[in-house]
Amino acid sequence: MAVVEVVEYTDPLCPWAWGSEPVFRRLRAALAGRVRWRRAYCVLFDHDDDPAPDPEAETAWYARYVEGISAHTGAPRARRLSRVAASSWPSSLVAKAAEGQGEEVSERVLRRLRESVFVLGEPADTPALALSAVRGVPGLDLARLAADAASAALSEAVRADRAEARRPVREVLSARGDSPHPGAAKETADGGHRYALPTLLVRAPAGCRAVPGWRPYEEYAAAFDELSPGLLTEPVRPAPPRALARYRSLTGPERAALTAGLWPPADAVRVETGNGPLWLHPEEAAVHPAVHGAPTVPRHIPE
Repeated sequence: MAVVEVVEYTDPLCPWAWGSEPVFRRLRAALAGRVRWRRAYCVLFDHDDDPAPDPEAETAWYARYVEGISAHTGAPRARRLSRVAASSWPSSLVAKAAEGQGEEVSERVLRRLRESVFVLGEPADTPALALSAVRGVPGLDLARLAADAASAALSEAVRADRAEARRPVREVLSARGDSPHPGAAKETADGGHRYALPTLLVRAPAGCRAVPGWRPYEEYAAAFDELSPGLLTEPVRPAPPRALARYRSLTGPERAALTAGLWPPADAVRVETGNGPLWLHPEEAAVHPAVHGAPTVPRHIPE
């Protein structure tokens, strides 16, 4: 079979990308082993962004902005946001470096980086915070990750991702739709454009399709069916204990999209957020920053 490539333009600290995780996790499960899926990190918060004249006011505004997005997506949000992220570079470098340690490790590293801002309210916007956020991820060599993330090669790789994200395909320049975030490309300070986040670009021998912004699963499925009929096959949804063991961290929308059966598992650890709970596998809870060092009792509350 000809290789189908999926490029996910994203940022670990992007609220719309966080809200798209239920759909993207479902897509990755449905396409497992049949596509080449790679992530390109856009660097949403850049080094040369002008500092806010009033950081407290900016944080209050951004917290309301994230609250509005979470109302659309159903994703958790932090009860209190400490600040707007100063830079996406540290988390992007750590996420990119983790890819060298295998898919399972890299998925869990990226997940922790997203949770740093949208669960903990402490964005992983420095190298130390990014590394601290992923401490305890099973199978992760933290020393290797730190060295790789600090290397010139990784910096160049993320710089290439950033540049690629600023060469959007023509069809996203005026994206429309019923979505609250239809995903039209964003103008940049130099007069160019970059992909709105998240955007999926699907390349196949039959052509190329972009699905930008926040979209339902069916729109992604239609793009795959058009380019490669039969490629997308819906996997069997695992029972809640198996799903939580696989993903280790599930939001309310994710458990609805990815599992089948009575929720939650008896040993699931519930973490309260500003927009519904996050559910952790007990082994994840033992090392997760949201609960590590604080008494948290597993609660079996069917929903």
